[in-house]
Amino acid sequence: MNIFITGASGFIGGSIAAGLARAGHQVSGLIRQPSQAAELERLGIRPVSGTLDDHALLVAQAQAADAVINAASSDHRGAVEALLEGLAGSNKTFLHTSGSSIVGDASGGEAGTAAVYHEDALPTPTADKAARVALDQRVLDAAQQSIRSAVLCNTLIYGHGTVAGSESVQLPRLVHEAQKSGVVRHVGSGANIWSNVHIDDVVELYRLALEKSPAGTFYFVESGEASFREMAQAVAEVLGLGAPQSWPLAEAQKAWGDEMAAYAMGSNSRVRGERARRLLGWKPVRTSVTDWIRQEMLPRTKG
Repeated sequence: MNIFITGASGFIGGSIAAGLARAGHQVSGLIRQPSQAAELERLGIRPVSGTLDDHALLVAQAQAADAVINAASSDHRGAVEALLEGLAGSNKTFLHTSGSSIVGDASGGEAGTAAVYHEDALPTPTADKAARVALDQRVLDAAQQSIRSAVLCNTLIYGHGTVAGSESVQLPRLVHEAQKSGVVRHVGSGANIWSNVHIDDVVELYRLALEKSPAGTFYFVESGEASFREMAQAVAEVLGLGAPQSWPLAEAQKAWGDEMAAYAMGSNSRVRGERARRLLGWKPVRTSVTDWIRQEMLPRTKG
Protein backbone atom coordinates (compact mmCIF):
# COMPACT_ATOMS: atom_id res chain seq x y z
CA MET A 1 0.00 0.00 0.00
CA ASN A 2 1.19 3.52 -0.82
CA ILE A 3 0.68 5.60 2.34
CA PHE A 4 1.13 9.35 2.88
CA ILE A 5 1.74 10.50 6.47
CA THR A 6 1.92 14.02 7.85
CA GLY A 7 4.13 14.61 10.88
CA ALA A 8 6.58 11.96 9.68
CA SER A 9 9.54 13.48 11.53
CA GLY A 10 7.69 13.51 14.86
CA PHE A 11 7.25 11.07 17.71
CA ILE A 12 3.87 9.64 16.69
CA GLY A 13 3.98 10.09 12.93
CA GLY A 14 7.58 8.99 12.59
CA SER A 15 7.05 5.86 14.64
CA ILE A 16 3.94 4.97 12.62
CA ALA A 17 5.66 5.68 9.31
CA ALA A 18 8.69 3.56 10.20
CA GLY A 19 6.50 0.73 11.45
CA LEU A 20 4.48 0.68 8.26
CA ALA A 21 7.65 0.77 6.15
CA ARG A 22 8.98 -2.22 8.10
CA ALA A 23 5.68 -4.00 7.38
CA GLY A 24 6.33 -3.65 3.64
CA HIS A 25 4.28 -0.57 2.75
CA GLN A 26 5.56 2.27 0.58
CA VAL A 27 5.48 5.28 2.88
CA SER A 28 5.86 8.97 2.07
CA GLY A 29 6.17 11.44 4.92
CA LEU A 30 5.68 15.19 5.13
CA ILE A 31 8.60 17.11 6.65
CA ARG A 32 9.07 20.83 7.25
CA GLN A 33 12.88 20.91 7.23
CA PRO A 34 15.09 19.45 4.46
CA SER A 35 17.56 18.47 7.18
CA GLN A 36 15.04 15.83 8.33
CA ALA A 37 15.12 14.00 4.99
CA ALA A 38 18.16 11.81 5.68
CA GLU A 39 16.67 10.40 8.87
CA LEU A 40 13.45 9.46 7.11
CA GLU A 41 15.33 7.85 4.24
CA ARG A 42 17.32 5.83 6.77
CA LEU A 43 14.01 4.45 8.04
CA GLY A 44 12.73 3.62 4.55
CA ILE A 45 10.39 6.61 4.28
CA ARG A 46 10.29 8.88 1.22
CA PRO A 47 10.45 12.49 2.45
CA VAL A 48 8.07 15.10 1.04
CA SER A 49 9.04 18.68 1.88
CA GLY A 50 6.20 21.03 2.75
CA THR A 51 3.94 22.31 5.50
CA LEU A 52 0.36 21.84 6.64
CA ASP A 53 -0.47 25.12 4.93
CA ASP A 54 0.52 23.79 1.46
CA HIS A 55 -3.03 23.11 0.28
CA ALA A 56 -2.19 22.03 -3.27
CA LEU A 57 0.63 19.75 -2.10
CA LEU A 58 -1.61 17.97 0.42
CA VAL A 59 -4.39 17.50 -2.12
CA ALA A 60 -1.95 16.03 -4.63
CA GLN A 61 -0.33 13.69 -2.12
CA ALA A 62 -3.73 12.45 -0.94
CA GLN A 63 -4.81 11.81 -4.52
CA ALA A 64 -1.62 9.87 -5.26
CA ALA A 65 -1.73 7.71 -2.13
CA ASP A 66 -3.76 4.61 -1.35
CA ALA A 67 -4.27 5.81 2.24
CA VAL A 68 -3.49 8.91 4.31
CA ILE A 69 -2.62 9.35 7.98
CA ASN A 70 -2.65 12.78 9.63
CA ALA A 71 -0.28 12.63 12.58
CA ALA A 72 1.02 16.20 12.47
CA SER A 73 -1.71 18.20 14.21
CA SER A 74 -5.03 17.47 15.87
CA ASP A 75 -6.17 21.05 15.31
CA HIS A 76 -5.10 22.21 11.82
CA ARG A 77 -8.41 22.33 10.01
CA GLY A 78 -6.93 23.59 6.75
CA ALA A 79 -4.68 20.56 6.43
CA VAL A 80 -7.51 18.16 7.16
CA GLU A 81 -9.78 19.83 4.63
CA ALA A 82 -7.05 19.62 1.98
CA LEU A 83 -6.47 15.92 2.63
CA LEU A 84 -10.20 15.20 2.55
CA GLU A 85 -10.51 17.13 -0.70
CA GLY A 86 -7.86 14.91 -2.24
CA LEU A 87 -9.57 11.76 -0.99
CA ALA A 88 -13.21 12.62 -1.71
CA GLY A 89 -15.07 9.92 -3.60
CA SER A 90 -12.12 7.51 -3.58
CA ASN A 91 -13.14 5.04 -0.83
CA LYS A 92 -9.55 5.37 0.41
CA THR A 93 -8.66 5.31 4.11
CA PHE A 94 -8.00 8.47 6.14
CA LEU A 95 -6.81 8.16 9.74
CA HIS A 96 -6.83 11.35 11.79
CA THR A 97 -4.91 11.66 15.05
CA SER A 98 -6.69 13.36 17.93
CA GLY A 99 -5.93 13.54 21.64
CA SER A 100 -7.88 12.69 24.77
CA SER A 101 -7.44 16.12 26.32
CA ILE A 102 -10.85 16.60 24.64
CA VAL A 103 -12.27 15.08 27.84
CA GLY A 104 -9.74 16.80 30.14
CA ASP A 105 -11.18 18.60 33.14
CA ALA A 106 -8.34 21.08 33.86
CA SER A 107 -8.56 20.11 37.53
CA GLY A 108 -5.25 21.70 38.51
CA GLY A 109 -3.68 18.35 39.26
CA GLU A 110 -6.46 17.14 41.54
CA ALA A 111 -8.60 14.01 41.32
CA GLY A 112 -11.70 15.84 40.11
CA THR A 113 -14.83 13.76 39.58
CA ALA A 114 -12.84 10.71 38.41
CA ALA A 115 -15.20 10.40 35.45
CA VAL A 116 -14.36 7.69 32.89
CA TYR A 117 -15.48 8.31 29.30
CA HIS A 118 -16.45 5.78 26.66
CA GLU A 119 -16.47 6.09 22.88
CA ASP A 120 -20.25 6.07 22.63
CA ALA A 121 -20.82 8.63 25.41
CA LEU A 122 -18.55 11.63 25.00
CA PRO A 123 -19.14 14.77 27.07
CA THR A 124 -19.95 18.18 25.65
CA PRO A 125 -16.53 19.72 25.01
CA THR A 126 -15.28 22.70 26.95
CA ALA A 127 -15.04 25.93 24.97
CA ASP A 128 -11.30 25.59 24.41
CA LYS A 129 -11.66 22.03 23.07
CA ALA A 130 -14.75 22.59 20.93
CA ALA A 131 -12.75 23.27 17.76
CA ARG A 132 -10.81 20.00 18.08
CA VAL A 133 -13.98 18.00 18.71
CA ALA A 134 -15.63 19.68 15.70
CA LEU A 135 -12.65 18.71 13.53
CA ASP A 136 -12.87 15.12 14.76
CA GLN A 137 -16.53 15.13 13.75
CA ARG A 138 -15.65 16.59 10.35
CA VAL A 139 -13.36 13.62 9.76
CA LEU A 140 -16.02 11.14 10.83
CA ASP A 141 -18.60 12.82 8.60
CA ALA A 142 -16.23 12.37 5.65
CA ALA A 143 -17.50 8.79 5.50
CA GLN A 144 -20.45 10.36 3.64
CA GLN A 145 -17.98 11.48 0.94
CA SER A 146 -16.91 7.89 0.23
CA ILE A 147 -13.81 8.18 2.43
CA ARG A 148 -13.05 5.37 4.88
CA SER A 149 -12.30 7.84 7.66
CA ALA A 150 -11.51 7.21 11.32
CA VAL A 151 -10.36 9.22 14.32
CA LEU A 152 -7.76 7.69 16.64
CA CYS A 153 -7.88 9.65 19.89
CA ASN A 154 -4.64 8.88 21.71
CA THR A 155 -4.12 9.14 25.43
CA LEU A 156 -0.76 9.82 27.15
CA ILE A 157 1.77 8.04 24.93
CA TYR A 158 5.01 6.72 26.39
CA GLY A 159 8.00 4.87 25.01
CA HIS A 160 10.91 5.80 22.75
CA GLY A 161 10.21 7.26 19.32
CA THR A 162 11.71 5.72 16.20
CA VAL A 163 12.87 8.98 14.63
CA ALA A 164 16.09 10.24 16.19
CA GLY A 165 15.48 13.17 18.51
CA SER A 166 11.71 12.72 18.72
CA GLU A 167 9.94 12.35 22.05
CA SER A 168 6.45 12.23 23.48
CA VAL A 169 4.71 15.17 25.13
CA GLN A 170 4.01 14.60 28.79
CA LEU A 171 6.59 12.37 30.47
CA PRO A 172 9.56 14.23 28.94
CA ARG A 173 8.19 17.41 30.57
CA LEU A 174 8.50 15.78 33.98
CA VAL A 175 12.00 14.51 33.19
CA HIS A 176 13.35 17.74 31.70
CA GLU A 177 11.99 19.84 34.54
CA ALA A 178 13.54 17.46 37.08
CA GLN A 179 16.90 17.49 35.32
CA LYS A 180 16.86 21.29 35.27
CA SER A 181 15.71 21.89 38.83
CA GLY A 182 16.78 18.74 40.65
CA VAL A 183 13.18 18.22 41.78
CA VAL A 184 10.41 16.12 40.23
CA ARG A 185 7.24 18.20 40.23
CA HIS A 186 3.63 17.35 39.43
CA VAL A 187 0.86 19.90 39.04
CA GLY A 188 -1.10 20.27 42.27
CA SER A 189 -1.31 17.10 44.33
CA GLY A 190 -0.68 14.91 41.29
CA ALA A 191 -3.85 12.94 41.98
CA ASN A 192 -5.07 13.55 38.43
CA ILE A 193 -5.18 10.42 36.28
CA TRP A 194 -4.47 9.93 32.58
CA SER A 195 -5.12 6.87 30.51
CA ASN A 196 -1.98 5.90 28.61
CA VAL A 197 -0.58 3.68 25.87
CA HIS A 198 2.85 2.58 24.64
CA ILE A 199 4.00 3.89 21.25
CA ASP A 200 4.58 0.35 19.92
CA ASP A 201 0.94 -0.49 20.60
CA VAL A 202 -0.11 2.77 18.93
CA VAL A 203 1.82 1.81 15.79
CA GLU A 204 0.14 -1.59 15.71
CA LEU A 205 -3.31 -0.04 16.09
CA TYR A 206 -2.77 2.32 13.16
CA ARG A 207 -1.67 -0.65 11.06
CA LEU A 208 -4.83 -2.54 11.95
CA ALA A 209 -7.04 0.50 11.37
CA LEU A 210 -5.61 0.92 7.87
CA GLU A 211 -6.64 -2.62 7.07
CA LYS A 212 -9.91 -3.05 8.92
CA SER A 213 -11.52 0.11 10.29
CA PRO A 214 -15.13 0.70 9.30
CA ALA A 215 -15.78 4.17 7.86
CA GLY A 216 -16.73 6.90 10.31
CA THR A 217 -15.35 5.25 13.45
CA PHE A 218 -13.97 7.00 16.55
CA TYR A 219 -11.45 5.16 18.74
CA PHE A 220 -9.93 5.92 22.13
CA VAL A 221 -6.38 4.54 22.20
CA GLU A 222 -5.46 3.32 25.68
CA SER A 223 -4.09 0.29 27.50
CA GLY A 224 -3.89 1.43 31.13
CA GLU A 225 -3.91 4.47 33.39
CA ALA A 226 -1.87 6.11 36.14
CA SER A 227 -1.90 9.26 38.21
CA PHE A 228 0.74 11.91 37.67
CA ARG A 229 1.84 11.35 41.27
CA GLU A 230 2.57 7.69 40.47
CA MET A 231 4.43 8.59 37.29
CA ALA A 232 6.39 11.34 39.05
CA GLN A 233 7.37 8.93 41.81
CA ALA A 234 8.72 6.46 39.25
CA VAL A 235 10.66 9.25 37.51
CA ALA A 236 12.14 10.35 40.85
CA GLU A 237 13.30 6.83 41.57
CA VAL A 238 15.10 6.32 38.28
CA LEU A 239 16.70 9.77 38.40
CA GLY A 240 17.81 9.23 41.99
CA LEU A 241 15.91 12.27 43.29
CA GLY A 242 13.79 12.83 46.37
CA ALA A 243 10.03 12.53 46.70
CA PRO A 244 8.04 14.45 44.08
CA GLN A 245 6.74 17.85 45.07
CA SER A 246 3.48 19.65 44.35
CA TRP A 247 3.67 22.52 41.89
CA PRO A 248 0.93 25.17 41.94
CA LEU A 249 -0.84 25.41 38.60
CA ALA A 250 0.12 29.06 38.18
CA GLU A 251 3.81 28.20 38.49
CA ALA A 252 3.51 25.30 36.07
CA GLN A 253 1.77 27.59 33.59
CA LYS A 254 4.72 29.99 33.69
CA ALA A 255 7.08 27.15 32.74
CA TRP A 256 4.92 25.12 30.35
CA GLY A 257 2.18 27.46 29.15
CA ASP A 258 -1.52 27.26 29.91
CA GLU A 259 -2.48 24.44 27.52
CA MET A 260 0.37 22.17 28.58
CA ALA A 261 0.02 22.81 32.30
CA ALA A 262 -3.77 22.86 32.60
CA TYR A 263 -4.62 20.02 30.23
CA ALA A 264 -1.66 17.81 29.30
CA MET A 265 -0.18 17.83 32.80
CA GLY A 266 -2.89 19.07 35.15
CA SER A 267 -6.14 17.41 34.07
CA ASN A 268 -7.83 14.07 34.39
CA SER A 269 -8.30 12.22 31.10
CA ARG A 270 -9.70 8.79 31.81
CA VAL A 271 -11.13 6.87 28.87
CA ARG A 272 -11.82 3.33 27.74
CA GLY A 273 -11.11 2.14 24.22
CA GLU A 274 -13.33 -0.87 23.58
CA ARG A 275 -13.77 -0.43 19.83
CA ALA A 276 -10.19 -1.09 18.77
CA ARG A 277 -10.22 -4.36 20.67
CA ARG A 278 -13.66 -5.40 19.44
CA LEU A 279 -13.61 -4.22 15.82
CA LEU A 280 -9.93 -4.52 14.94
CA GLY A 281 -8.68 -7.28 17.23
CA TRP A 282 -6.12 -4.92 18.79
CA LYS A 283 -4.26 -6.54 21.69
CA PRO A 284 -1.93 -4.03 23.35
CA VAL A 285 1.17 -5.63 24.85
CA ARG A 286 2.21 -2.90 27.30
CA THR A 287 -0.12 -2.05 30.18
CA SER A 288 2.02 -0.24 32.79
CA VAL A 289 3.58 3.15 32.22
CA THR A 290 5.28 3.07 35.63
CA ASP A 291 6.95 -0.25 34.81
CA TRP A 292 8.28 1.29 31.60
CA ILE A 293 9.62 4.31 33.46
CA ARG A 294 11.43 2.16 36.00
CA GLN A 295 12.75 -0.45 33.58
CA GLU A 296 13.31 1.23 30.21
CA MET A 297 13.24 5.03 30.38
CA LEU A 298 16.59 5.77 32.03
CA PRO A 299 19.16 4.52 29.50
CA ARG A 300 17.66 6.53 26.63
CA THR A 301 17.00 9.55 28.87
CA LYS A 302 20.68 9.73 29.74
CA GLY A 303 21.82 8.98 26.21
